[in-house]
Amino acid sequence: MTTAEIPCLDDDAAMGLALDEARAASASGEVPVGAVVVVGGEVVAAAGNQREAGPDPTAHAEILALRQAAVALGTWRLTAATLYVTLEPCPMCAGALVAARVGRLVFGAPDPKAGSCGTLYNLCADPRLNHELAVKGGVRAVECAEILSNWFAARRAGPNP
Repeated sequence: MTTAEIPCLDDDAAMGLALDEARAASASGEVPVGAVVVVGGEVVAAAGNQREAGPDPTAHAEILALRQAAVALGTWRLTAATLYVTLEPCPMCAGALVAARVGRLVFGAPDPKAGSCGTLYNLCADPRLNHELAVKGGVRAVECAEILSNWFAARRAGPNP
C-alpha cells in the first residue's frame, strides 16, 4: 500500500475513537469522557477518565492521554500533536495542553460548567501564556453530549430493580 492509499484520520473519525474511549470509561463506572492524541495521522495515545479507579482527581482522559503521548514520542513537547476529546477541557486540562505545547485541540461537546477552551475561559488562546494552540469545538457535539447526559440520567435514576 502506498502512502496515497492510506486513509486519512480526519477530525470526525478521530473523535469516533475518543467516543470509543468514553464508552469504555462509562462501562468502568467513570464519567464518560475519552481522548486520543494523533500525530501525523497516527494515534499515539488513547484514554478515558480514570478518576474513580485511581482514585486520582487528576486522572482526566486528557491528562492520561498526554502522559501516554509524551512517553510514546519521547518528549513532553507535543507540538505536532492534535488532542481529540469528547468534552471541552477543564482549567486543569487546558493548562496541561498549554504546558505540553500541544499543536491543536479538537473537542466535541462544550462544557458550560468548566469549559476552558472557549466557553468559560479560553486558556488555549491567551496571549499572556507561553503557548497558544488552535482549537476546534463542536465535532460530533450531539453524540458527545448525549453519552454524558445519558450517563448522568442513569446515575440519577439509581440502580435498576
